[in-house]
Amino acid sequence: MANVFGNIARIPELRRRIIFSLLMLAVYRIGIFITTPGVDRVVMSKIFSSAKNTIFGIFNLFSGGGLEQLSIFALGIMPYISASIIMQLLGVVLPAVEKLQKEGELGKKKITQYTRYLTVVICLMQGFGIAVYLEGLRSSTGELVVANPGFGFRLLTALTLTTGTTFIMWLGEQITEKGIGNGISLIIFAGIVARLPNAVFQSFSFAEKGMLKPLTLLIVLAIMVGVIYMIVFFERGQRRIPVQYAKRVVGRKVYGGQTTHLPLKVNTAGVIPPIFASSILVFPATMSNLLHFDIFKNISNSLQPGTWGYETFYVLLIVFFAYFYTAVVFNPVDISENMKKYGGFIPGIRPGSKTAEYIDKVLSRITFGGALYVSFVCVIPTVLMKSFNVPFYFGGTALLIVVGVALDTLAQIESHLISRHYEGLSGEGGPRIRGRRR
Repeated sequence: MANVFGNIARIPELRRRIIFSLLMLAVYRIGIFITTPGVDRVVMSKIFSSAKNTIFGIFNLFSGGGLEQLSIFALGIMPYISASIIMQLLGVVLPAVEKLQKEGELGKKKITQYTRYLTVVICLMQGFGIAVYLEGLRSSTGELVVANPGFGFRLLTALTLTTGTTFIMWLGEQITEKGIGNGISLIIFAGIVARLPNAVFQSFSFAEKGMLKPLTLLIVLAIMVGVIYMIVFFERGQRRIPVQYAKRVVGRKVYGGQTTHLPLKVNTAGVIPPIFASSILVFPATMSNLLHFDIFKNISNSLQPGTWGYETFYVLLIVFFAYFYTAVVFNPVDISENMKKYGGFIPGIRPGSKTAEYIDKVLSRITFGGALYVSFVCVIPTVLMKSFNVPFYFGGTALLIVVGVALDTLAQIESHLISRHYEGLSGEGGPRIRGRRR
């Protein structure tokens, strides 16, 4: 391992990328502790301590603790993710957006620009809703979170939170372009990991006070290790479809005639389904605070974490987004056409439409297994809390994101090392770390 770190230090570009990513993440974490103007963060922390197992606890998880601190980054990156969902859904129903998705790099830039505009709109709505909600909050001793409520506070809060999310979005894009790994995923990763030491300390504190039996703590830790092993196993799992390329004579040279394979990941969508599902389930609570309609209030109350309604919808949304995102990033028709163009075929399957149908059939089956695996990992917290009466929130979704993003980032680092003829992270001759398809 020391040799691997030495190899990383010998590559100037890789070293600069890693340092740049760490600096950008440090800027993000510093911003978490800058409180939104007009808000008493001490009072908010007291109120939030009783809301850790509610939907606000989920939202706080993805904001890296920003909601609990009422920081300028309280909205986190979730509005950008929600905007990305909407744009991808519009690509299915609107021909104009679908045309942009097929225009290559130029179309991708336009969609990214529209996603940014939509993010600002969502931030303004959510920021205004949070401001209205904060004005009515009081601690158990009667202390107000907002000392001077009114339209001015609402406008200032909406603009502050919108600016904060826009800045986070820019940080993520900079990390992706100039750093290492996916910027948006790393920002969520940093927010979760930063809260890990406190969660571990709190768990052992509960054990010392007798709120959590030592045997129960050991069982929970064993389950966590087992879940981590399961995540690594499934994230690296592939279904390899054999592909044969026929020989082609071009001039005096002979091309093809080799056997290879088409790798299909068990979890092609990665951590996207639980993130998308969580953002959808947060939306009714935001609308309830903003519009004060009974229908939104009833939906929000029925979708509290730990209830059967929440967990059922959570699993269904994970399965839906697993198939949806896989369909967006992987097109069997394009794969079959490219194989046919270069003389490739799957043994026993006719080239063209039959090959596309076969790939789609295999992909659908393994995606279902991947969706079930992701759902199982994400509902683990509820099982633990109910079965062992664990008095803290153990995030299966958080664990999935942390392990998945870590594997992706390590895969990119390893590709840099191997491309420059250095030993990879797995050691010489060891198995390659495979990243997620994007």
